[in-house]
Amino acid sequence: MTEETPPSVSAAILVIGDEILSGRTKDKNIGYIAEYLTGMGIDLREVRVVPDVEDEIVTALNALRHRYTYVFTTGGIGPTHDDITADSVAKAFGLPIGEDPRAIELLLQRIKPEDLNEARRRMARIPQGASLIQNAISKAPGFMVGNVVVMAGVPAIMQSMLDDVAPRLRAGARMIVDTVEAKGLPEGAYAAGLRDIATAHASVSIGSYPAFRDGTFHNQIVVRGKDAGAVEAAKAAVLALLDHLHGDGVPA
Repeated sequence: MTEETPPSVSAAILVIGDEILSGRTKDKNIGYIAEYLTGMGIDLREVRVVPDVEDEIVTALNALRHRYTYVFTTGGIGPTHDDITADSVAKAFGLPIGEDPRAIELLLQRIKPEDLNEARRRMARIPQGASLIQNAISKAPGFMVGNVVVMAGVPAIMQSMLDDVAPRLRAGARMIVDTVEAKGLPEGAYAAGLRDIATAHASVSIGSYPAFRDGTFHNQIVVRGKDAGAVEAAKAAVLALLDHLHGDGVPA
């Protein structure tokens, strides 16, 4: 009996925050989440960045959550007035929101009762029915409702939350990635042949990525797919193309 290939699992990231759009804060979460999800066989398909505006958050979230298996949001769950992600998620799902006793209990592990002021209590506002995501650093939790994973924007805290929620996520078939060095050939020399290979091996993704190092271009051709045989066949075709071009003495 052959082992069944896990189903495709997709995801999007919704980055929330005026500070990202203004350039004041440089995002450090997208690449981390993308790599993390790839390791789980979850395909990141889209990233959006929206301001701290409820209607825009709700519109984007509703579009993404119906299109992908999971949506990961970052930012906007702190104690200040512009932290409106939790309320926006609740509105998107049509859920009531209020202080969650579980979240209050977590906050009290780090904050003295007399210091748990109104602003800090905002971090305990959770949509009804959501499961909490643990935060090992500052204790203020994230949450998951439906297929939406709501996390902090601070990278270290986001990473802690991602570790906690990962076991609850459905993993997919892992991507197999193989890289072939173009050995000094310019992209223009192999572009047409690479297009033909991509057409003939439609089940894999083939890309060409130039880099400039030591005063010269170093091109790499990357083959990606979830079927080892298909990736190997496409890679063999790429190698044959490059060998042919080198044999014809194509200049760099």
